[in-house]
Amino acid sequence: MTDLRKKVARLRQAYAPHEHRPLGGYLVAMGTYAGVTAGIAGLVRATGRPVPERPAPADVVLLGIATHKLSRLLSKDAVTSPLRAPFTRYDKPIGSGEVMEQIRDQGSSTRHAIGELLSCPFCLAVWVATGLTGGLVLAPRLTRLVATALTAVAASDFLQMAYAVAQQAAEGGDHDED
Repeated sequence: MTDLRKKVARLRQAYAPHEHRPLGGYLVAMGTYAGVTAGIAGLVRATGRPVPERPAPADVVLLGIATHKLSRLLSKDAVTSPLRAPFTRYDKPIGSGEVMEQIRDQGSSTRHAIGELLSCPFCLAVWVATGLTGGLVLAPRLTRLVATALTAVAASDFLQMAYAVAQQAAEGGDHDED
């Protein structure tokens, strides 16, 4: 074992002595993110698209809500589970068409890190926001259209949940009168 490998092994052990943390996989994920971000920046530069000095507040709100919805859709929706299946294992339903999944620990640290990324809406949101922000510069009309659809779905989700709560309250109220 080389000195570098020994140092990395000691660092990994010192970082999380009682738990497996896939630091190598995280490095791969960070490198991929940096590469994607550099690719978007290079594409913006190559196409000569102007980068706004300050994004419009309406775009920030639109992309914020769209990022929330798309990251939840990709990380928790039952229908998108085939995208996560190589990296996660189904655990249980958690309501509203969403599922809870566990990260597959066997295999490479990269597979583990991807499993964590794909099953965590908070983690995935960084990637989604970066893509949508790049899209806002490279293809603003299309990006706003897609973000509007995602925002409408997010609003619909909240209305569906509010309706379900109101329905339960009404049904609970009927039972109180009996």
